[in-house]
Amino acid sequence: MARSSNKPAVQGASNALNNMKYEMANELGVANYANIDKGSLTSRQNGYIGGYMTRKLVQFAEEQMKGQQ
Repeated sequence: MARSSNKPAVQGASNALNNMKYEMANELGVANYANIDKGSLTSRQNGYIGGYMTRKLVQFAEEQMKGQQ
């Protein structure tokens, strides 16, 4: 089992971030991402999911900032 030292900036956001990760993987065509062995995926596939997730989080933050102006 892999151990991760990554912690969300906002405590309690882990579940929401994991759910978002699974949704992004599904959108990108990686079915059942929650239950598959991540080691069987290529670095490109895993990186693409993380990059897409980051892009969506930045887009969400930008929309929030725009709404505050």
